[in-house]
Amino acid sequence: MHIPGLVAGRRSRAAAVAAVVACSTVFIVPNPAVAGGTPTPSGPAQKLDWRPCVQGSPFDCATAKVPLDYRDPRGRTVELAVVKRKATGPGRRVGTLFFNPGGPGGPGSVQMPQNYEFFPREVRERFDIVSWDPRGIGNSTAVNCFTSPEEAATWAASKAAGFPVGERERTAYFAAYKELARRCQQRDPELLRHVSTADTARDLDQLRQAVGDPQLTYYGISYGTFLGATYANLFPGKVRAMVLDSDWDPQAWTNHGSNETPRSTAFLRLGSDLAAAETLDQFLTLCGSTTTARCAFSAGSPKATRDKYDQLMKRLRAHPVGEWTYARTVSDMVSGFYVVHPGWTNVAGRLQDLWQGRAPEPSPLPPPPPVPDPNPYLGEEQAAAVFCGDSPHPRDPGAYHILEEASAARAGDTGRHWTWASAVCADWPGVAADPYRGPWNTPTAHPILVVGTTYDPSTPYSAAQAMTRELADARLLTNSGHGHTALLNPSSCVSEYESRYLIDGSLPPVGTTCRQDTPPFSEPKPRGGVATGGGGMAGTPARIPSSTPSAPGPHPRRGRHAAVHGPDRPASAARSGPTSHHSALRQRPTTPCRGACSSPRSPRSGR
Repeated sequence: MHIPGLVAGRRSRAAAVAAVVACSTVFIVPNPAVAGGTPTPSGPAQKLDWRPCVQGSPFDCATAKVPLDYRDPRGRTVELAVVKRKATGPGRRVGTLFFNPGGPGGPGSVQMPQNYEFFPREVRERFDIVSWDPRGIGNSTAVNCFTSPEEAATWAASKAAGFPVGERERTAYFAAYKELARRCQQRDPELLRHVSTADTARDLDQLRQAVGDPQLTYYGISYGTFLGATYANLFPGKVRAMVLDSDWDPQAWTNHGSNETPRSTAFLRLGSDLAAAETLDQFLTLCGSTTTARCAFSAGSPKATRDKYDQLMKRLRAHPVGEWTYARTVSDMVSGFYVVHPGWTNVAGRLQDLWQGRAPEPSPLPPPPPVPDPNPYLGEEQAAAVFCGDSPHPRDPGAYHILEEASAARAGDTGRHWTWASAVCADWPGVAADPYRGPWNTPTAHPILVVGTTYDPSTPYSAAQAMTRELADARLLTNSGHGHTALLNPSSCVSEYESRYLIDGSLPPVGTTCRQDTPPFSEPKPRGGVATGGGGMAGTPARIPSSTPSAPGPHPRRGRHAAVHGPDRPASAARSGPTSHHSALRQRPTTPCRGACSSPRSPRSGR
């Protein structure tokens, strides 16, 4: 199938617009026509005014204004921070690729520039790549329930790092979240009700019109796959091409569209606990199969390494090493599995430090990207406002300990991490005013490419299979490998297929399986693609490497850390606060990830 290219002659016009005002604001007004039950835009869309984000930056910034409530388009507005990297050429520009880095809570204005080189070269050459901070997040109009950095820090210190262990910590945990709910309800209750994924999908369609593209070309990872599926069903005729990498099962996330109080949390319905348990088992197996030169925590064999791990966890429960408790260690470990290189090596090093009684040193921070505010405030309340409003959760605090023990029985330590990742929702005061909870099978103008990784610590491969089944017209590309997202754990094969699909709509053959370029604990051997800045279709079209036309079913090798019982599967990311399903984008973390690693946590508040 061939997807027609977008208008290629806008380059000079875009250059003229870029010369105007820096980070200037465009007010986008929808008309009263209905799509997905809300007003949708029509008429000539205003253009975003761009200028370099900071002096000398290759990225351009702009600000858009959109209605807080699309049912009241002339009422209150919110601002969206938008960032762009122009197509680098050579070759004819295809159009704009919109990118969402996951979360919820990932600030695209930071994470797209930070991870720009991971996009295949051919995609960078042929597309302007645009991202934004979704409403409620980061540098956009943000949910912020504190008046000062000190107030935010005091609140964060009132609950245990990682997750609660024992009755006293559980009581303090829920007291802290009850206090957060009170603060958020007082600060801006109207905003809390209008930061849903459906609201963000409508914003995305406004941005599409603002750049002048007749249809949307989109790349979403982790939570961004749920956003993509929502857009595809609200605006099915506007889908040009859409890559969904490391997927959420939309039925599990929305509790099948039911308004009844669920018995389980969203992350457990998605299967994040099982996904992380399978990845932990792989980590211990591969670590124990190599030397300490490659994996510092190796005990010489998989069994010995598992025994060593069990002993360490037992020790940490009784005797933390400095501030490194059992819970903090488990949550840090889960988030460290997201990006294999250098994440897995760093996790092994920290576990070995703890084994030897040393508190691990913090990992060095990557340099900030050249944008105006590379470290926006990203408090737990921002992610919570999105997923607590979107997805039903148990409201009884007592249910969480029961769910924790059940999850731990099937998934071990990682089950405890993921159970508590959404405890904030028990008392959350805001429910989305206009959510979208299905159906998910509205026919789209063009097919969608779904990418699933076999050993993902957050979104299991079964979630990609479920996403493919739910969408009306989707093709599954299997990535046989480890880590959260194929984008950040490169496969030249996946990059080739994605590039061809995004540029001209060519889908991989049914049942295609790719392999990751560099397995864990092996010497990196760049083979092109995003790993080396080369990749998808640069120059002469290359043979698609490392692919086989046979889609596997789940095939994890499960040890006692990944005993899988029950039907639950699917999920997404980790973060230091237990409330986020962030993507694992390379970032500048200040605390261990929980629920998702995508955003650096800023000490600033009260913006």
